[in-house]
Parts: sequence; C-alpha cells; structure tokens
Amino acid sequence: MIFEKTELKDAWILELERRGDHRGFFARTFCAEEFKEHGLNTSFVQANMSRSMEKHTLRGMHFQIDGAEESKLIRCTKGAILDVIIDIRKNSPTYGKHISVELTEDNGRQLYVPEGFAHGFITLTSEIEVTYLVSQFYTPGKERGIRWNDPAFNIQWPTDAPILSEKDEKWDDWVL
Repeated sequence: MIFEKTELKDAWILELERRGDHRGFFARTFCAEEFKEHGLNTSFVQANMSRSMEKHTLRGMHFQIDGAEESKLIRCTKGAILDVIIDIRKNSPTYGKHISVELTEDNGRQLYVPEGFAHGFITLTSEIEVTYLVSQFYTPGKERGIRWNDPAFNIQWPTDAPILSEKDEKWDDWVL
C-alpha cells in the first residue's frame, strides 16, 4: 500500500499497490504492520457495508462520542463516492477543517479516518457499495452527527438536493 498524508492531522489516503498480469491484479487493502509503521490504529472490531441505489444519496456526517470514537478505513467497492471527513478534535491543529476524497471501484483508494472525525459521503453514481472497517462497536446512544450543509464547514457537495435519511436531515449545526 502507498500511504499519502492529507492536510488533516492523522488522516491518510491509501493507494493500492497493484501487482498485475494478463489475469488482473492482486493488492493488499490492509496490513497491521504497515498501519503501525504509520502510527495508525490496527484494532478493527467490525466490518460494515453500505449499499445505495441512487446517485446523490448522502450519508453523514456521523461520529460517536464518550469512549466510542471510531477509526475507520473506508473503501468504495462498486461505483463512486465523494467521501468527506471533518476534524472535530478540539485540541487538533486542523480542528474544524475538512477534506473531500473521491473513492471509486476503479481507483481503489481508501481513506483512513482517525478517531474524533465526523464522516460522511455522497454517491457520485447509482448502485454503489462501500465497505468500512471500524475500531469500535456501533453504540446508538453515543452516535452524533452534523448537518450535511452546515455553513461552518462550507462543504462543496455535487448537489444542493441530496437524498437523505430522516435522521441525517435533522442533525444540528456544529458550534466551532
């Protein structure tokens, strides 16, 4: 894997290092030793999958609190998404900043999201699948979110009218 630092402290983009021939290719998507060398969490306790059928379906911006904060490794295995993370760690030099990364089945990129970040994505194609490795178990009472179009972050989404869940429509604005 090729580890690329992002402008957000502790967040990384991982490129596949493909070994290929006429049959296709092989690539490693996770290696505990390589993650440790880069100071990344290697203790994943759940593997999750999300499927969305329509273009411009938005899921996010989610995070957990009070000891349930998650590191995540996100990969789009079918279709394409714009993945967005916000650093909400008050003691971080990149607090309040966000990045957007296009993850597609073709580019094979992954996004490592450290604990203390809000995470969400919007589908850029129809019929997408996203896989997540997460370092904490989902804890409903500790789940929180930020409104997808919160003016504090000015995230540039590809549409002003995404398809949202009822829960994602109701998140509050963040107070920086």
